[in-house]
Amino acid sequence: MTEQLKRATISDVAEHAGVSRAAVSKVLRNAYGVSPAMRTKVEESMALLNYRPLALARGMRGNSYTLGVFLVDLSNTFFSVLAEGIRDVAEELGYQVLIGQARQGLDAQQKLIEAMIDRRMDGLVLIAPFGPNDELEKLGRTIPVVVLGRHGPAKYFDTVASDDIAGSALIVDHLVSLGHERISMLANTQPDSEPGMPQTVRRHGYDLAMEKHGLSQWIDHVPGRWGTESGLEAGRSLAARPLAQRPSALHGGADVAALGAYTALFEAGIHIPDDMSIVGYDNIPATGLPPIGLSTVDQSGVQMGRQAAELLLSRIEGRTESEHVLVSPRLIVRKTSAPPRR
Repeated sequence: MTEQLKRATISDVAEHAGVSRAAVSKVLRNAYGVSPAMRTKVEESMALLNYRPLALARGMRGNSYTLGVFLVDLSNTFFSVLAEGIRDVAEELGYQVLIGQARQGLDAQQKLIEAMIDRRMDGLVLIAPFGPNDELEKLGRTIPVVVLGRHGPAKYFDTVASDDIAGSALIVDHLVSLGHERISMLANTQPDSEPGMPQTVRRHGYDLAMEKHGLSQWIDHVPGRWGTESGLEAGRSLAARPLAQRPSALHGGADVAALGAYTALFEAGIHIPDDMSIVGYDNIPATGLPPIGLSTVDQSGVQMGRQAAELLLSRIEGRTESEHVLVSPRLIVRKTSAPPRR
């Protein structure tokens, strides 16, 4: 394992040869437009750095120069932001990205992943997949895998996730600083089978932050899923509560759910932020539109996607030691959070 970790990567070859990583990728693929001088320079660097054995190993796997990206919810635009970062890195190195969506459910997820493997993709990025870690570990032993959204640790696959504990603390701390005490959370309660799922970690972060501020009595998980329809339902349920039982602020869980709740509360005549503050999570593009101005937590989606792609490519090149990246979130305060009405 130590020997593998010391082997050169495409980046090492590019730096040694004084060319771009895309140029090295073109040489590896025998692509059109590579001059004889460029090919010679890159191949000499590959030989000096002992890169060739890794290239051969890739050839044995099919060498399709295709990365598969798996997701379950195309309506969540944060996933498209992640995919943008993955695509940027892949295109720099001459890879194609194919995106596959599975319906809800483990069976549909498994069938799509198997279909991607059958099409000889070089590696997979799985965005917030369901199911037990054991299944992901099994998958990681057969093909390079990076999981986006879920938290480590893991042995046979890499992870890239937001620091969801810190992100929830940013929301609660902000709302408490404005004078709020009754702070509820739109909690994605299904599925809830694995401790590393973002909804589980984010909810735990909310609980910890409420306890830190001495607000344990006001901990309130509004059940549902992180989607627009579920957000609408959650907003309607909050609006239906008696005024004395209604929170003054809401941790939206994820932007798509927070926007759904915002819509339902607005339709019920509850003014945001005068009657209730809302803070989302993800900083999807719609949150910055002037009519909305949703306060939210930014977790650098494009950068997360880029990091996932970088990790996957280094896995493809032969790295075996797992890596787990935790991205530091930041709070973005807009129009939907303000002091509570007195």
